Amino acid sequence: MSPLDSKNPPAARAAQREAEGLAKRGLGAPPVLKKGEDGEGSLQVHQDASMKIEGAKVFSVYGKGGIGKSTTSSNLSAAFSRLGKRVLQIGCDPKHDSTFTLTGQLQPTVIDILKEVDFHAEELRPEDFVTLGYNGVMCIEAGGPPAGTGCGGYVVGQTVKLLKQHHLLDDTDVVIFDVLGDVVCGGFAAPLQHADRALIVTANDFDSIYAMNRIIAAVQAKSSNYKVRLAGCVANRSKDTDEVDRFCDTVGFKRIGHMPDVDAIRRSRLKKKTLFEMDDDEDIVACRAEYLRLAELLYNGTEAVTPAPMEDRDIFELLGFD
Repeated sequence: MSPLDSKNPPAARAAQREAEGLAKRGLGAPPVLKKGEDGEGSLQVHQDASMKIEGAKVFSVYGKGGIGKSTTSSNLSAAFSRLGKRVLQIGCDPKHDSTFTLTGQLQPTVIDILKEVDFHAEELRPEDFVTLGYNGVMCIEAGGPPAGTGCGGYVVGQTVKLLKQHHLLDDTDVVIFDVLGDVVCGGFAAPLQHADRALIVTANDFDSIYAMNRIIAAVQAKSSNYKVRLAGCVANRSKDTDEVDRFCDTVGFKRIGHMPDVDAIRRSRLKKKTLFEMDDDEDIVACRAEYLRLAELLYNGTEAVTPAPMEDRDIFELLGFD
């Protein structure tokens, strides 16, 4: 044991070894962890102040797994671009299919690309990790750490760092983070450190609304230290919105969009296209109009809503039983 090891507790020695390993790979210092500041009992990865995204309006899209976050994000990106905005979409899922309909193909992830150059980020060019999609939307897939290791928040941080190093955020009007599944830890919540507004995609069923309730709690926790606030929710693939509206009325939330359960949205994924590239069928035109309305609403600024998330027992009583 070295003299240094004998003086430091095990946690400090582990942190030092991690820092040395990251430095060898050109990744810099590990993220700062602070306990309790984002809610009782929390242990959160905190944002490096130099990584703050400035100038662009930043939105993070959350929701239950499989609810249509990537479809919503991509069509929103397309809608923003149709409004003349310069748009960057960042997929935050190891599946790396967030930008699939914008580009027509799966993109390699930032983490995979960094591995190819042994984590020497200075060897990369923007075209190595950014693909131009529909109507000029810049598309990036952050990816994720290997299964069972690492933290998704660290991957998000490295992606933003790379974007800033190459000045890709300087002339961007809108940044959309499309985030993996339900918020269950600080890593998945990391994009909230960058966002102005969080948008929740839901459906008119108990499981989706239960997930939304948890996401509301996560955003409220982050809002104590960061600028992020809730914009509202979008009912997706839902004929009706009565259950969503009942929940929103109960907790003080707001539904700001509704995408009906039309087959055109499913077909667009199969065709590897956004709705803005599909034929002008009546249902497709109606969905485009809703995305354009939502994009304009978000860009012009939504009132921050501060709902009070429900306890599990209460939400089951409200929606879980006939």
